[in-house]
Amino acid sequence: MAAIDFLLDMLATVGVFLILTLSLNLDAGYCGIPNFGKVLAMIAGAFVVAFFPGRILASILGLSGDFVVDNASMIFQINNFLASDILISVALFIATIIVAVGFGMLVGYVSTRPAVKIGSGPLAIMLLAMGEGMRVIGINYAPLAGGSIGISAPDVFAWAGGDRFVVASVVLFAFSVAIFFYINRLTNAPLGRMLRAVRDNEIAAESLGINIVSVKLKTMMISSAIAAIAGALYAFYSGAVISTAYTRASWTFIPWAMMLLGGSANNVGVVGGVFTFVFLRKIIVMYKTELGPYLPFDVLWLELILYGVMVILILLYRPEGLIPEKRTKTLDLGTIKKLQKA
Repeated sequence: MAAIDFLLDMLATVGVFLILTLSLNLDAGYCGIPNFGKVLAMIAGAFVVAFFPGRILASILGLSGDFVVDNASMIFQINNFLASDILISVALFIATIIVAVGFGMLVGYVSTRPAVKIGSGPLAIMLLAMGEGMRVIGINYAPLAGGSIGISAPDVFAWAGGDRFVVASVVLFAFSVAIFFYINRLTNAPLGRMLRAVRDNEIAAESLGINIVSVKLKTMMISSAIAAIAGALYAFYSGAVISTAYTRASWTFIPWAMMLLGGSANNVGVVGGVFTFVFLRKIIVMYKTELGPYLPFDVLWLELILYGVMVILILLYRPEGLIPEKRTKTLDLGTIKKLQKA
């Protein structure tokens, strides 16, 4: 039983981080955008779950009261209703994901547009600041997501009964697999070569007629939409949205470490990096308390310290990651001449 629980937890954790890291790989790995605010789109998706489905169902069911103040009683009634109607649950789930995608695209555009023309440095600072700003808004503006206390979300998997976490874990992981194939197909198309061109040399890419600003904006909108899906799925899986839990360390730094470990601009490498990182994280969490008496610092910091050391070692000794990026194959001179003659 413990092995099954461990596997389900692995599936859910890998699913969330795989979606988030693949979206980071799209904008940072392929397009070269220094996205140090990945938490921004993640928390945007979570806020959609906190704000949208519960209020819609409360209105449909005719529940009176303030959704935040009376959250516990309202969610109890909403979940009882969802447990008895799988069609409404699935429809609400799909509708929320669609809204999260739209809001994620909007957030990606708004966070990128002001600084995209100035340069990579200002853009990185803008994304970092807006990611932290969104979290601060969630903590201090209670009507959005319950403030620092948080808010419960409708359980769209309540119909599964005792198998609720099994179903939720499988659905989450299935989403990550689908998004992997989508991004892999996207980056292996001519679009992927264009993104690499923008990343490697903006001046050369612009001389070929590529609109750098437009490419970066569209890339950020797509990647933010995908990250918002991760945020929405994580909120549905956990059943609550707590703004204080969406930290830069967990939802920006760790995805960067996973991408660097697996290999940036390589989707298969990202999968390997996520699986390796999540497995090592589970092992650390399981055994770190036993190391407490032997550490010169609080054992709570062990996980983050090991992550930092891991990133430093990767950058020093394996900067290309476990599975390096595959360079785009070009035609040799002889083949080009044959094509010209033909």
